Amino acid sequence: MSDDPTSNVRLLAPAQVGEVLGVSVDEVMALVHEGRLRGLRVGSPARWRVDAASIDEYLDDQAEEARRMALWRQSQTASFPELWGSGIVRRPD
Repeated sequence: MSDDPTSNVRLLAPAQVGEVLGVSVDEVMALVHEGRLRGLRVGSPARWRVDAASIDEYLDDQAEEARRMALWRQSQTASFPELWGSGIVRRPD
């Protein structure tokens, strides 16, 4: 068994990533160039491939961002006692 960390790396074509994420290849490449997905050029001629693990990380980041936005929107309608733990809570969790 190899101790090489790159031996377990799974690379996907941008079109495959686009299918998983439900976006176009151009949007996948934009995510790679923004650093939100890890990609590299392999082969000759060089073709882009995306590290499959970075897709999971991207989806986790998206879920966390959505969670924080939901909390933010909720906090905009909450009273100070609800936020700081004293007083009457109008909408308990």
